[in-house]
Amino acid sequence: MEFLTLGIGSATPHLSRYPSASILQIDNSLILIDCGEGTQYRLLENKVRIKKLKYIVISHLHGDHYYGLVALLSSLSMGKRTEPLHVFGPNGLKEIISIQLKYADSKINFPLFISVIDPKNRAVCIDDDRFTITSFTLKHRVDCTGFLFEEKPAKRKVRKEMLPENFSIENIKMLISGQDVFDDDSQQLYRYEEYTFEPHQPTRFAYCSDTIFDREIIQYVQGVDLLYHEATFTSELENRAQITFHATAAQAATIALEANVSQLILGHFSARYESLDGFLEEAQAIFPNSILAEQGKTVII
Repeated sequence: MEFLTLGIGSATPHLSRYPSASILQIDNSLILIDCGEGTQYRLLENKVRIKKLKYIVISHLHGDHYYGLVALLSSLSMGKRTEPLHVFGPNGLKEIISIQLKYADSKINFPLFISVIDPKNRAVCIDDDRFTITSFTLKHRVDCTGFLFEEKPAKRKVRKEMLPENFSIENIKMLISGQDVFDDDSQQLYRYEEYTFEPHQPTRFAYCSDTIFDREIIQYVQGVDLLYHEATFTSELENRAQITFHATAAQAATIALEANVSQLILGHFSARYESLDGFLEEAQAIFPNSILAEQGKTVII
């Protein structure tokens, strides 16, 4: 997996921080996570091949998380996209998109599927060949969901250069499934450990958008390789975070620590902060393997 941050800001505009949007790449599939205002420009800036975009997931209907969606869909349509696109989001998202397209007298000229996420129950949204995406409940001022992205176990990869030219497809399938092959013609034993590569361990990534500090999250993100957790404020504004249903850097780090995750990445910073140094210091004091999301930077998971 590769996680590319496109925006690190929160609702109030900031000249150097864009609204929430990220790209997760799993094998050849691109998944857009949230789509704040101007996301299509961030995609262009970062040379993301949007034709490869397969899924879009929207955490909630506050504007800094979806105002860029209709613009992106319209551009994809004008770009003569033909591949289907699947969008998952809260109840009301389909109506919002339909109304905007209606009064703009615009149409989407590719197969667009919009599915409603149940904000109250954990559910598998996507069960792809290589991964699953599961939604889970976050506590915010409006219905909001987090997302867990999990790779499926990969098959072994064969060392083709070591095999004879006439080696059958059936025998290759046995090797990559972890079985030794005995060839009757050559009387040779092909051990799968020697003729295949060990697949990499499946990785897990969790995305926690806007949420109050909530230990209920821990059960959903336990042990993930990377946890993205919003950190709108630092601890001197903990009361403000409580009132607005957001989290502080220290609270995000506490979730990471208690969930035993491998790494924490913080984002969704309030525009009132000119420097973000305090966020990192606060988080690392509790969970040392914390980093700040940086626009245009990719993290390998």
